[in-house]
Amino acid sequence: MSPPRSLGALPKGLLVLCMSLFLDIRVAAQYYKIGTKGNTFRGPDRLLFLPSNSNVLSVADEIKQSARTLAYDLMLQYTGNQTGMIPGILPGPPTEHKGDYYWWQGGAMMGTYIDYWKLTGDTSYNAVVTQGMLHQTGDNGDYMPENHTLSLGNDDQGFWGMSALLAAENKFPDPPADQYQWLELAQAVWNTQVNPKRHDSECNGGLRWQIPSTNTGYNYKNTISNGIFFNMGARLARYTDNATYAEHAEKTWDWLWGVKYIDHDTWNVYDGGHVEHNCTDIDKQTFSYNAAVLLQGSAFMHAFTKDEKWKTRLDKLLDAVLKRFFPENVAYEASCEPVKGTCTPDMLSFKGYLHRWMATVGQVAPHTHDTIKDVLRKSTEAAISQCTGGDTGRACGFYWSERKFYPVSTDRTTGAGEAMNVLAAVSSLLIDDAEEPVTNTTGGTSKGNPNAGEKSKDPNMREFKPITAGDRAGASILTILLALGSAAFFYWITAT
Repeated sequence: MSPPRSLGALPKGLLVLCMSLFLDIRVAAQYYKIGTKGNTFRGPDRLLFLPSNSNVLSVADEIKQSARTLAYDLMLQYTGNQTGMIPGILPGPPTEHKGDYYWWQGGAMMGTYIDYWKLTGDTSYNAVVTQGMLHQTGDNGDYMPENHTLSLGNDDQGFWGMSALLAAENKFPDPPADQYQWLELAQAVWNTQVNPKRHDSECNGGLRWQIPSTNTGYNYKNTISNGIFFNMGARLARYTDNATYAEHAEKTWDWLWGVKYIDHDTWNVYDGGHVEHNCTDIDKQTFSYNAAVLLQGSAFMHAFTKDEKWKTRLDKLLDAVLKRFFPENVAYEASCEPVKGTCTPDMLSFKGYLHRWMATVGQVAPHTHDTIKDVLRKSTEAAISQCTGGDTGRACGFYWSERKFYPVSTDRTTGAGEAMNVLAAVSSLLIDDAEEPVTNTTGGTSKGNPNAGEKSKDPNMREFKPITAGDRAGASILTILLALGSAAFFYWITAT
């Protein structure tokens, strides 16, 4: 592969190479066996650099080598496999001053590595993914762990659910038989979200952003929560051949269209609105993941229903996405990227989902393939051209369109989202050689449970045990004791 632009003269290049190799060896030494015996992290067999010549993006082996380097570097941000740390999550949350990342981004990262495995065949991180995905399921296998209640949104839960469903669609190795299965986990998430208790009458329906009523944002009904529910419904319908999922997906689309979170003229996708305003105070910020999750869901709905209206919706959304988020054919987060330092750690990871989900759209809706392939390739070329930072000379930033590395300190993060973005973009270039998402009749092996999650209880609901005869007897005795105590107290007062 061509040397990175940052090496410069040979003596300086040798120095950087030696320092980088030492760093890789030192960090790799921190990793240890997890999962099955003998499964260890491995760094690159040789120090690989991202290509400075974009022509190598046409060579599968070069793409895989670059993706492998990116996957290794991203995993250095993850501490869940280290002694005393929690599997499945990136350092955080920021509200507790533990790191830059919220719980949901761990689930998004797991999904990125599930796609990475499928597209490259590299199994190095499979044990990490399986461990993390299973550790965060919660007691009921519904991705509502009690220790993340304070940041538990429908979108947060949904990101983990989408990664579980992706594992089923990609034929990611199934967990042990005595553990929750990928399809079962996805169904549990969807079943908890289809519960009528979550679709109240405010704004004529729709999911709220937050699940617990005590969480900030409970009064906000947003696109990403409903978009993920729509997306999972469309994909579950196709995977299981069960039209019930698709019916609910269509209802969700109709709701999003009815509250005008999808612009009826431009097809831009907006962020959400508040229940106290009947969701009419629409926040018209446009974020790429909102549009992309609907784009992918529409592609799956068209694949399942064969209804032309879904092709029309898909095509309209795709046109809007390309216009809004790919100026000059390079991924661009329009609502925050123009002013450096204003994108949150969440927003700094959106480009990766955009690339991954669009690549899948090109598979599931073949009429979009050529258009999507062309723009994703050009966007990826810009992405890798700015991966020239850090001690290794290959760290990636966020500002792809400038083709210049800006330190991640510009946005006050450690760079996990930025690294995830480029890994997703490079890996997705291999999509043409990959099998399209499977179903339970085309090779899927994951076992499902249509009733999964039905016993789950939302954390904002108090549960009362049925009153028994013993409870009634105890209550009677307590009443008598209270009455006697009150009489004694009254007697003492009057006597004194």
